[in-house]
Amino acid sequence: MGEQRIESAKEHFGELLGQQLERIEYLKTEAEWSDFSTINPIIIGILGGDGIGPTITGEAQRVLEHLLQDEVARGKVVFRVIEGLTIENRAAQLKAIPDDVLEEIKQCHVTLKGPTHTPEQGDGWPNIESANVAMRKALDLFANVRPVRIPKEKIDWTIFRENTEDMYAVGSQGINVSDDLAVDFRVISTQGSRRILQLAFDHAQRTGKNKVTVVTKANVVKTTDGKFLDTAREVADQFPELAWDSWYIDIMTAKLLDLERRHEFEVIALPNLYGDILSDEAGQIQGGVGTAGSANIGKRYAMFEAIHGSAPRMVKENRAQYADPSSVMRAAAMMLEHIGFQELGSRLHKALDVCGQYERKIIMTGRSSGATGTEFGEYVMNTVIDPTLEARWDEYSTS
Repeated sequence: MGEQRIESAKEHFGELLGQQLERIEYLKTEAEWSDFSTINPIIIGILGGDGIGPTITGEAQRVLEHLLQDEVARGKVVFRVIEGLTIENRAAQLKAIPDDVLEEIKQCHVTLKGPTHTPEQGDGWPNIESANVAMRKALDLFANVRPVRIPKEKIDWTIFRENTEDMYAVGSQGINVSDDLAVDFRVISTQGSRRILQLAFDHAQRTGKNKVTVVTKANVVKTTDGKFLDTAREVADQFPELAWDSWYIDIMTAKLLDLERRHEFEVIALPNLYGDILSDEAGQIQGGVGTAGSANIGKRYAMFEAIHGSAPRMVKENRAQYADPSSVMRAAAMMLEHIGFQELGSRLHKALDVCGQYERKIIMTGRSSGATGTEFGEYVMNTVIDPTLEARWDEYSTS
């Protein structure tokens, strides 16, 4: 019986290795980056998602449509709402992303996406892959970029989390060898590591940063994390003008809480699972994960989203209208910058700083004791179009 189980596990592992080797061959081919200055029209897909997703995404869409109204009028930008990326539809079709929904997504250049529910063991939904993970793999969105800014504390972090490998790449393909032994798999490749590290170092150089910090647990996880760290050394050699250092994930999570040291970090690059954990901690430091947005970037497509989940408890308790839309609005600001509207993106970032960190004339609590998402959306809308925004932001950020 034991030998049969081992043989079955070997067969499963062999199929997994075959898939990954095929994927790496694809990574060896070079694709060109999309040039949004030549794309007309730029199609922006809107995906509401699950739980509080439609509520908060709707507020971000409203702000985006206002900021881009001139571009929409002259045909440069088109918004397209895509239905069907819900847990009910995904479960009914037993697919992380239904085929027709994926085809609609591929017809867009970028998407703004609300959080989607990922089934877990015992929650009543079928064991389908995370929609996020599936989208990242299907569109090759290899870079998860998560900025965290607290100007008054001199914090300006940009976290580059590898998006298509590590535990998340094959997290749904583990195996129960027996009733007592479960095994999951972890995948790190030279090609996957190099492109996320290259992007992080490129960003540091382009934005005038001085240092890149690479995070692993290579002292214990020697093979996969060791490959990521070895690749970092090779990439760093291409950027002699930049300093770089390496930290282990456990002490790095502590150092983000170190008031004396944390402002020293600038650009942080790390594998998928560590990046998920560290960026959630960083978002909490900024003011809560509800304030943090993220970009999922590939050479052809890009998807922008909140870093938090769908908050089913808020929906169950009839509190969805009090969900904070800041996270998706941050993602929308990143989208604007990505598709070539840097000034509009910068204004939206600054408006969110002013509304969420400085003035706070309207407070979100997630309950009836605070503002609704619509009220906060109006606050941001009025702030982003206010001609005094730049002066207000400069005053608050330097005080």
